[in-house]
Amino acid sequence: MIVLTNKMRFLDLKVNDAYTNMATDEVLTKSKGEGGPDTLRFYRWTPSAVTLGYFQSVEDEVDLDALEKYGIDLNRRISGGGAVLNSAEGEITYSIVMDEEDPRISDDPTESYRYLCHGIIEGLAILGIKADFKPINDIIVGPKKISGNAQIRRYGAVLHHGTILVDFDAKQMFSVLKISDTKISDKLIKQANERVTTIRQVLDRKVSFEEVRAAMEKGFAKALGVELVKGELSPHEEELVGEFREKYASREWRFRR
Repeated sequence: MIVLTNKMRFLDLKVNDAYTNMATDEVLTKSKGEGGPDTLRFYRWTPSAVTLGYFQSVEDEVDLDALEKYGIDLNRRISGGGAVLNSAEGEITYSIVMDEEDPRISDDPTESYRYLCHGIIEGLAILGIKADFKPINDIIVGPKKISGNAQIRRYGAVLHHGTILVDFDAKQMFSVLKISDTKISDKLIKQANERVTTIRQVLDRKVSFEEVRAAMEKGFAKALGVELVKGELSPHEEELVGEFREKYASREWRFRR
């Protein structure tokens, strides 16, 4: 039996490497399945990382020489979807973990995404940006994408995580991801900038990560109808993150396909 609560643990913005970030998301999911709390987490990346979806091939998606040149990590998440460049200077990433049987989360994937993504829309509204949900997993401002999201159900819990673009370097993205066989060109970069936007671009000012973080905290609290209670990982969760990180950093995991 699920006991619904209007409180949610909030793990405030921290910066970690890619393997710690993905290990933490899986540990929170496992913890929830074992009776742990609902959790919202904000995080950033140092260094930047290319994160593959679970089913993707390194060979098909990533230029390994470019990763080495730019000092970018290679990462793989447990959720599906496409490869993304998680930029150290370009985004805040978030994750939400809730019980798979929570009645607030629909069995319909589109509605599940709509509910769990809505905090981004509310947070952007606080910043003065009107955004909309675009099924199945994007948030758009006008015709342009500002957030991509992924979701998986495991351990009896739902893990939902996504990016909030504060800034965007299309040239670097094309350099490390095999998006096109075409040589990187001004035209290709222009096309990417026509499909993707950022908070700084929309507001035409250098919005700080702290301002975005504060707006998103309020946005998710409103959208989810919860009180966010700042907390930390439990000692057991900290121990598990160390164990899971070894998996995420291993060549076997990162090159599994």
